Amino acid sequence: MNTLNQFLFGIYPYICLAIFFLGSLIRFDREQYTWKSDSSQLLYAGQLRLGNILFHVGILAVFFGHLFGLLTPLWFWDFIGVSHGAKQIFAMLMGGIFGLTALAGLIILINRRFKCDRLAANSNWRDKLVLIWILVTLLLGLCTIFVSMQHTDGHEMVLLMKWAQHIVTFRGAAADYIADANFLFKAHIFMGMTFFAIFPFTRMVHVWSGFASVTYLTRAWQLVRRR
Repeated sequence: MNTLNQFLFGIYPYICLAIFFLGSLIRFDREQYTWKSDSSQLLYAGQLRLGNILFHVGILAVFFGHLFGLLTPLWFWDFIGVSHGAKQIFAMLMGGIFGLTALAGLIILINRRFKCDRLAANSNWRDKLVLIWILVTLLLGLCTIFVSMQHTDGHEMVLLMKWAQHIVTFRGAAADYIADANFLFKAHIFMGMTFFAIFPFTRMVHVWSGFASVTYLTRAWQLVRRR
């Protein structure tokens, strides 16, 4: 069991991240015509706006909440006087609100994708896989809130933070921090890590373009000369 834990949470994260970065780079280099979100609006516009807004607002908040919540050093929270328990309660509250927002939008998008004959006929297995994968990952994440409610001292959250920070800084023994974590946390982490591995092979690559669009703020003005 210890060997499996070491592989899944000590080695597997690097495999997923390698596939995530290299796969995205190779796809951008070799298959730029497939680098798109494959909008389904022309096929069926019903419920698209509501589902998209709810899902993207919720999932982006959840993503950045995980990013800053897990990777912000512990000393920073201690420095500003935020206790581990208070941080955990805040994370549970915000994660619950935005997680449910993303879930509502995702259910709408899944219903569109599977119930509309035109969309179903024009969807490949990767389109359906990524929706189901996000759904399961999101549900597992919401379920961890009920586990966290049983102990609000922030201890397990600190262990998860140490695991994530050891992974991104390439320090050893990262898996040891979550060896005794609840199964729901481990399942959520596994699904989340694997999502990065399947990311380059799906329409999700358009996320890169979304973040890259920020560079337009610093682009030079386009000069248009009159005849």
